[in-house]
Amino acid sequence: MGVPGPFPGSPGRPDAPVLDREEVDRALARLGAEYEAIETSLLALQDHAGRRLLEGAELAGTTKERWAAAERSITVLWSLFDAYTAALEEARELRERRRWPSVEDLAELTELLHGEGVTVPGAAAADGGPEGGPARIAERFSLEGLVERMNALYARSLDVIVAADAVWSALPARIDLLSAELQRTRSLAHSVGVRPGEHPAGDDLERITEELLRLRERVIADPLAFWVSSSTGSSAPGGGRPDTARYDRAARALEDIRREVAAVLDVRQDAERRLMQLRDVLSRADRTLTEARQARGEVLAKIAASEVPAVSGPSTALHEQLAAAADYRRRAQWHRLSPLLDSLEERAEDELHRARESLTAVTAPLAVRAELRGRLDAYRAKVARHGMAEDPLLTERYDLARRMLWSAPCDLRAAEQAVWRYQQAAAEALVPQQLEGRGES
Repeated sequence: MGVPGPFPGSPGRPDAPVLDREEVDRALARLGAEYEAIETSLLALQDHAGRRLLEGAELAGTTKERWAAAERSITVLWSLFDAYTAALEEARELRERRRWPSVEDLAELTELLHGEGVTVPGAAAADGGPEGGPARIAERFSLEGLVERMNALYARSLDVIVAADAVWSALPARIDLLSAELQRTRSLAHSVGVRPGEHPAGDDLERITEELLRLRERVIADPLAFWVSSSTGSSAPGGGRPDTARYDRAARALEDIRREVAAVLDVRQDAERRLMQLRDVLSRADRTLTEARQARGEVLAKIAASEVPAVSGPSTALHEQLAAAADYRRRAQWHRLSPLLDSLEERAEDELHRARESLTAVTAPLAVRAELRGRLDAYRAKVARHGMAEDPLLTERYDLARRMLWSAPCDLRAAEQAVWRYQQAAAEALVPQQLEGRGES
């Protein structure tokens, strides 16, 4: 059945001439088909699943008001159909009196078929008609006018039924599925310590649970409050869609919590490995700091006139937090362990880097001494290859530099000067041999 109505309209020609016999028969045949279409539509409306749900539900709000109006419209609709049926039966009986109707019969049939000869009680006529004005005891309609009035009542009633049925078909089942998923997420969250009052996500789960309960109750009691009419201007009954905004917000919030719980689960699975890695990093940092302190003592004993930076001890705060992380793991407080591990991993790497830099800074004088020793020996070997190892000046300067570098405490500045003087003497001694070598070549 389409709208403007499910019922085909009568021709409606109030000023038309009297119909002849064939025109009357064609009109009655058309009205008979029209009658069957109207009856089929009304019975379908009566048996609509949405109508039965509305009749049995405890409604509230917008739906309660609109369904009360729709029930009145349906009652009026049947009253108008009864009047339509009676008028059609009257016309059929009049036509069946004679095979060849008289002029008076044809005039009366024309009036029945096209005139305003159907009387309807005022209460029935007013429903769906224009508002305002005094109530009428009765109103007269043509058959076409009755069909138009029935179409309006039918469309208005069907719109309420179809919209409510669409919301009930769409939302409660989806809410139930989301609620089931919520319960699974709550159980999983509880197992990893995400509980109300202990973790924000636990509080969010409680809020979503309450929201879904309220939403389902509201949808069941007032489905039309969750109906968005079509913006295209369609006149079809039920033109629009269910409003899922509140449901969608709850679904998105639950998905966020599921991801957070999944992250906590990952923490639980990797917690021991990450704790072991943290202990290893902090242990290496502590050993490096210990080595730096020992090296500092060695430098102070072996290197004279050198500024050696102080070495701090292990980070007490990091070790305390590592102990707290281990305690969180023992008590299965994964939601607290997760952010603590993230912070500790970054800070432990920083601590190891700081310890290595401290060791490098402390041992720098020893590295300088080692470099000077290596340079002195390299020049000594070069001089020996040229047969000048016994040169008195070179031997004297080598012995002086060596005593400075291998004595404690070592004056690095004086030792560096001694090595430089040995280099210079070696370079000067090697020049004649290099020139002689070029001449021979």
